[in-house]
Amino acid sequence: MPPFSPQSTRRNFLAGTAAGAALSLLAGQARAQAAAEPPLADYRPEFLSPAEYAFVMAATARLIPSQGEGPGAFEARVPVFIDRQLAGDFGTAADLYMEGPFNPDADPQLGPQSALPPAAIYQQAIAAFDIWCSATKGARFADLDTSAQDAALTALSAGEVALGSELREFWSLLLQNTKEGYFCDPQYGGNAGMESWVYIGFPGARASYYNWVGRPETYPLGPVDIAGERA
Repeated sequence: MPPFSPQSTRRNFLAGTAAGAALSLLAGQARAQAAAEPPLADYRPEFLSPAEYAFVMAATARLIPSQGEGPGAFEARVPVFIDRQLAGDFGTAADLYMEGPFNPDADPQLGPQSALPPAAIYQQAIAAFDIWCSATKGARFADLDTSAQDAALTALSAGEVALGSELREFWSLLLQNTKEGYFCDPQYGGNAGMESWVYIGFPGARASYYNWVGRPETYPLGPVDIAGERA
């Protein structure tokens, strides 16, 4: 996976992930529609501690900034998605095969090689990364300015932050979950108002749009979510 680059455009960062991430949703309990949700600033995390949630807020804001084309991670409520997934079956690895042996040097195509479930990876990696940021940048990640945050994420993505073998998957997990939260059905907490689907022209859960496949025009009717709500 290429290192994180703060110079990447949003379209380049999300290239090749729109269709897959929009259709590959993590399992979780159905949630109320975005219109009924409190403002992001008022959201109370279900799983993450205040310090952990501050990291997720800051990191996702740098991965998909609010500036530029389309909605950012904040507008899509990506931090809410990540917190709720960690609070559920995904966080506890209820649906993942977690029996050993684990080989950190195995081919990535063989899947995760950590005995820790995703929730524990987040908790331990955030703590370790904040220690690294404090030692090398002078403050924990959430308290750094944006340029220092970009430099820290670049180092993390390049494998330059020693988190330990069981936490080495943290970067890829954070990146993947950020994309999933950006493109998921709104019932999972992210993609508020289906703004990311509108941005990429994805029709959502419409029964049929076969006649529009391959056509250069923008799909005119807008997306529909699983609950039947229209953007």
